[in-house]
Amino acid sequence: MAGDGAGAGRVFHHALGKYAVHQRVYRLYNFKVNSNFLFYYISNLFPSVMDKGSAQSTVPSVRLPMLLNFEVCFPPLAEQQRIADFLDEKCGEIDSICSDIQKQIDILNDYKKSVITEAVTKGLNPKAKLKDSGIEWIGKIPEGWVTRRLKELGKVRNGLTYSPTDICDSDEGYLVLRSSNIKDGKLSFEDNVFVSCRIPHELIVQKGDILICSRNGSRKLIGKNAIIEDIGNGRITYGAFMMIFRTKYPKYIYYILNSGIFSYYLGSFFTSTINQLTGFDFGNMAVPFCTDDEEQKAIADYLDEKCSEIDATIADKQRQLETLDEYKKSLIFEYVTGKKEVS
Repeated sequence: MAGDGAGAGRVFHHALGKYAVHQRVYRLYNFKVNSNFLFYYISNLFPSVMDKGSAQSTVPSVRLPMLLNFEVCFPPLAEQQRIADFLDEKCGEIDSICSDIQKQIDILNDYKKSVITEAVTKGLNPKAKLKDSGIEWIGKIPEGWVTRRLKELGKVRNGLTYSPTDICDSDEGYLVLRSSNIKDGKLSFEDNVFVSCRIPHELIVQKGDILICSRNGSRKLIGKNAIIEDIGNGRITYGAFMMIFRTKYPKYIYYILNSGIFSYYLGSFFTSTINQLTGFDFGNMAVPFCTDDEEQKAIADYLDEKCSEIDATIADKQRQLETLDEYKKSLIFEYVTGKKEVS
């Protein structure tokens, strides 16, 4: 079970044999009940304890007394085994369906990236004359296009460093945009932090800025980005693990940053110990660039429409996953609490 962080209280595995655990994880063992039954029970019911109030410092956390005092209601061992076996079968079926849907989502995301990459490297005219881009792995680009380093197309700035004592209520300070404020390529305001401290003028975001995650414990989150389309009251900045790219071509650059071009570069910057995109590395990325404003707009408009269609399909499949997840939770709850019996 995760002890702290965003996943605090989440039960991850029911494992047999020898294994190591992280210092922020609780290991439960030497059970007096069926361990598989207990796994289903805790994974389904313990999160409700977290919802009522975890130990709060700067992150949610589970204290040992909270875990040890969690009450478990259970039937005789033989019935525990029947329930666990039944849930193994039913949850396995649900998980298999979810796995298939997730594969479909992954394929759609790959397709979306390929559509973007094709448009920002070859344009929309399949009959356009091509020339060597000068970048071997990109290959040919349309005549009239050029290659530019991103630092030639805009300015990149790292974000604000602040301390826990700077955090304040929403009506007292500036909203600090962080990695959690980017969801599916758009800004999300479900997890906000506000600070009251001196904000340098250059760290106040502007409409059209591109917000980019530059550092994160999860490598797959590095590079995720979104265009800031609404600045509200203007009291918005961004955190130290983020960067802003300010450019005259936000929509077009946004699509470059969501193409295979950006993914290729990101993979070359990571090491076994460091997940970081520096402003220097970002600025020196060479990309194909369409210099014609009307063609740029046509490409962006095309990708807006095409990506919206793909995103709608992905969203539908994600709703299917959410529905199946809720069904699985309700199924487990009904059987581990005795609401239903295994026939």
